[in-house]
Amino acid sequence: MADPTAPPTPPVPLAALLAREDLGLRQLAGPDAQAADTAVQWVHTSEMADPYPYLLGGELLLTAGVHITDPTGAGGSLDAYVARIVAAGGAALGFGVAPVHDTVPPALVAACDRYGLPLLEVPPRTTFSGVARAVWRLMAEARHTELRRVTEAQQGLATAAARPDPVPAVLRQLAARLGGLTVLYGPDGTELQTAGQAPHAARDALRELTGVVRRTAPAAPASAADTAGATHLAAYALGGGRGFALGVATDRRGPGDHTIAGAAVVLLSLLTGEHQGASEAARSAALVRLLVGAPAEETGPLLGSDLWTVVHARGAHTPLAASALAAALGSGLVDPRGDGDAVRLLVPADREITPLEGWTLGASAPAPTAGLAAADTQAARALRRAEATRTPLVRRRACAGVADLVDPEEADAHARALLAPLAENEALTDTLRTWLSLHGSWDRTAVALGVHRNTVRQRITRCEALLTTDLNDPDTRMELWFALNRAH
Repeated sequence: MADPTAPPTPPVPLAALLAREDLGLRQLAGPDAQAADTAVQWVHTSEMADPYPYLLGGELLLTAGVHITDPTGAGGSLDAYVARIVAAGGAALGFGVAPVHDTVPPALVAACDRYGLPLLEVPPRTTFSGVARAVWRLMAEARHTELRRVTEAQQGLATAAARPDPVPAVLRQLAARLGGLTVLYGPDGTELQTAGQAPHAARDALRELTGVVRRTAPAAPASAADTAGATHLAAYALGGGRGFALGVATDRRGPGDHTIAGAAVVLLSLLTGEHQGASEAARSAALVRLLVGAPAEETGPLLGSDLWTVVHARGAHTPLAASALAAALGSGLVDPRGDGDAVRLLVPADREITPLEGWTLGASAPAPTAGLAAADTQAARALRRAEATRTPLVRRRACAGVADLVDPEEADAHARALLAPLAENEALTDTLRTWLSLHGSWDRTAVALGVHRNTVRQRITRCEALLTTDLNDPDTRMELWFALNRAH
């Protein structure tokens, strides 16, 4: 899992910053930036004597030394200053000469050498904002390079998948793009196809690692990573729970490697689909029967699960991304483009739904096959709430409550009577439901519905007038919420 404090952009090698002649930076202390491969994740400026509480790690900390009243560092003040920066995970220290200090204090140079912190001299002609701008530009260039590499790799993998021998072609392409070994494993752990090279010890460790994702139990992870000496290992389960897996062993792990491997996983899952077992064949038969009008009671047993969770997702919008999402959630039943451009999936209820990077998810309560239509509505509402509250996942839980104590027919009749003034206006009903679910927040309701907040106010005012009630009354809100939940 990525560090939540790390920025979404690639780090910048300190050596690349030193190579910028327009900045004129000079390293005075610490390990050689080129040899140590020091990376900068962001830039922070501080004149505090102890910047530790304000550092996240990975910073190039810039200072003009305003806090340094004794350049000799008497009493160990500069030692303590450098030690705190290192303890906070600072990547390097940049010291601007002039107007406070004409030179970098020798005691600071000595302290940085002792603690192994790279120390850069920032000349008077270079502003701190200029250094920060250079870092952001280098990050943008690195991000562009990474995206181009991923795009080219995905195109190469797609071309390989169209060859007469698609599986070995995809493995060869992946091995060439990542620079290592790629292996397709069968359900029993046998190496079916390989491409590239890796040490024998790494190869044995990779087979053991793929055993973790080849398990067919619901708790089996979709991917796993490890190391064998200096070799990085990664294993990926191929979709459908059939036991096939992809193993990758490389000498390094670069930005974008996981995305490239994910594209290969999707393609190999499709290419190995011909090996589907009885459960996949039964699901295909169930879908065909549903399409030709068979009742849910007949098709439910063929789908192989008594209960299902409907998931609506919005994020990256390509067929490969939707298939990768389905594989991550352990589902082979995915509609890449559902209502409102949301991806829609059916996931067995015994599989845990967890947040996924790059996606916003709304999940229904577990439902039988006959109740999937209502569960689909729940998932759509959960997705809207997730987007409005800016949370990666909102689940609708199934639980017994006061509503279960009321006769369903009586409850439905009461809901229809209460909401009758809004029956012909779906927009008002939807706005009221969303507004109540978000505790009367105008802004979040506007986000969830994709309208202006003034439109929300106008619609709620209209609802209040039609219903002849006070929506500021909590009892009224509770009764309306009950009624709206009965009106699927």
